[in-house]
Formats: sequence, C-alpha cells, structure tokens
Amino acid sequence: MGASTVEILASHAGRAQQATDVGGQAFARLLKHAESGDSGQQRRAALFIAATYNGRVHSFDLFELRAVDVDISDAMLSCLDALRWGRSDLYRLVPHGEQRVRGVIRQWGLGAARD
Repeated sequence: MGASTVEILASHAGRAQQATDVGGQAFARLLKHAESGDSGQQRRAALFIAATYNGRVHSFDLFELRAVDVDISDAMLSCLDALRWGRSDLYRLVPHGEQRVRGVIRQWGLGAARD
C-alpha cells in the first residue's frame, strides 16, 4: 500500500528543509567566491547570484554550469534545489545577504540591484 498523504507531506517537508540548509551553505560559498575568489570564475558566480536575487532583471545562461569548476557548479545546483523547494530566498540564508548580493552586483557591473 502507498504512503499516506501525511507521510508524503512529512517527507517533502524534510526534503525541503535539507535542500534549504544545503542551498544556504552553497550560496554562502558562491557569495564569498564572487566577492573575493581567485579562480577566474568569479564573474560567472556573480551572474548566478544576481539571477537568484532577481531573475527578471538578471538572467543566467544554464550552459555556464559547464564552464565552471565542479565545486562551483555543484554549489549552483544546490542553490537551484533550494530555490525549487521555495522555503526562503537564498540571500536571506546568509548574514547580511541582501547587502552582500547588492555589493556583488555593483562590484561586477551587472546593473542595478533592483528588487
């Protein structure tokens, strides 16, 4: 017999919380990398961060996932999983997140950091 609705909802809640926790940690790593990394891939990380902040203003080409190191693309995928579950905006999961994201957008000349 299949799982009950309550069991399914509980399972989804657990998955959502885990994705949010992992995604928040991954977002913090990407944010730090965009602020001060030295791999030469900081701009791609900044573009991704900007798109997660406001995708209507800042777009991100998913093929960029192929152009970054595995650790960076893994972090991006963890962020996407967290966004899929929709528990929180990623920038709210890191200390001073909105201020830091806006700073990255300015630092990399990605245009206005509109809401």
